[in-house]
Amino acid sequence: MPVDEVSFSDLQLRGKAMVERLRKSPAQSLLVRRRDAEDLVLTTAARAELEHAAASVTTRMFVALMQRDPRARELVTEVLPEVFPWVAFLPRDDVQAFVLELVTTLRAAESLDNPAPVVQVIDAWRHTAEVLADPALAAILTVETGDDLGPVPAPDAS
Repeated sequence: MPVDEVSFSDLQLRGKAMVERLRKSPAQSLLVRRRDAEDLVLTTAARAELEHAAASVTTRMFVALMQRDPRARELVTEVLPEVFPWVAFLPRDDVQAFVLELVTTLRAAESLDNPAPVVQVIDAWRHTAEVLADPALAAILTVETGDDLGPVPAPDAS
């Protein structure tokens, strides 16, 4: 569902009209565009709480299914390419590792009410898939020299 957009100036100059527009918006949200900083999303506290509750329940149900039923884990592994097409470049063991890490992180992030770790896990695995999708780059990064090159020096402070 598309979100109505307003400028930050409109919000400042016509606050009451913007609140009324928010109230009538199907998504009950407004995207506040800013020129000098990150855009904002304006919504009601009640709507934010509903969205948070729905996401929290969905996450907890998904994690519980994954922890209790091996068939659920198999099914998620099978359908993962529909959600993340880039997993096609990961070996099957890595896909399973991604699923396990994603579920573990979903559970932990939900308990902290912070979705950032979930996005970080997804981004890290996506970058792994990007490397594996490029045979030349994958070959460079997977060469095992067998040599321990010793400790890595700290970067210069300059």
